[in-house]
Amino acid sequence: MDLKKYIRIIPDFPKEGIRFKDITPLLGDGKAFKHAINLLAEKIKGKEIDLIVGPEARGFVIGGPLAYKLECGFVPVRKKGKLPGETVNATYVLEYGKDALEIHKDAIKPGQKVFITDDLLATGGTMKTTIELVERLGGQVVGLGFFIELTYLEGRNSLTGYDVISLLKY
Repeated sequence: MDLKKYIRIIPDFPKEGIRFKDITPLLGDGKAFKHAINLLAEKIKGKEIDLIVGPEARGFVIGGPLAYKLECGFVPVRKKGKLPGETVNATYVLEYGKDALEIHKDAIKPGQKVFITDDLLATGGTMKTTIELVERLGGQVVGLGFFIELTYLEGRNSLTGYDVISLLKY
């Protein structure tokens, strides 16, 4: 199945000059979505994984079904101020702005093996921040997975030392 057929390109969103890769058509097609989740699960087959971590919001959409498929737990990473309870947070720079993420302090136990997933790898800012949060809690990052990688932004270069898996490259 050619998953690129399910990616809509939206010019000048969220600002002029950006060609946004929209995964909602893929998510809206049950067979394509299932295929993408199964393909990502197949690519990480054999890895020992205790938890899937996904940053808000599209990391939830991919991470939840992936955790279900792999029969492991799921941990959300949210925008600052959205989680109840005690958290740790970190700030980062996006390709078009600045933001902060946080995770519950008790979400990951030291030594747990974590696979982090999100919809898209651009500059790597969101992923680097998520890795920082996981590692601060003592989690061991065993891989990073994306539906889409924007190779021209070279986000992979900022993730040296981590196993990066992407289903589609632009």
